[in-house]
Amino acid sequence: MQINFKDLQDTLPQRGKIQQIFIRPEKYASPLSVQQVTASSKTGLQDDHYRSSGSNKRQVTLIQYEHIAAMASLLGIDAIDASLLRRNLVVSGINLLALKDKVFNAMRGHGGITARVVRDGTIRINDLVRMVR
Repeated sequence: MQINFKDLQDTLPQRGKIQQIFIRPEKYASPLSVQQVTASSKTGLQDDHYRSSGSNKRQVTLIQYEHIAAMASLLGIDAIDASLLRRNLVVSGINLLALKDKVFNAMRGHGGITARVVRDGTIRINDLVRMVR
């Protein structure tokens, strides 16, 4: 049986972890780092300015922790403050690009992905992130 790269991405067990959580209460406000946030499938993240009336597919933004170091290297600097990237969730240990067009818990390329909340709950620092089949 021959396996292609897409199948390999889909079958490898990936367990990620929430490293940082940011919300912006107002459109042009600086992101606030929080230890946890309540997520609603109807409106998105509590206290985030993108909180919507329910039709928004961009309720949550995610970026891969490992890509932040890669971006810093490409820019020739030591580090990038993740809050400057204006993403809600910084996730390590899981290939976010492989999650695109998938359904996943709590929660393109180096710039991250956008998502909608599919189940209400609380997202906390160090929570595990995994793909749901």
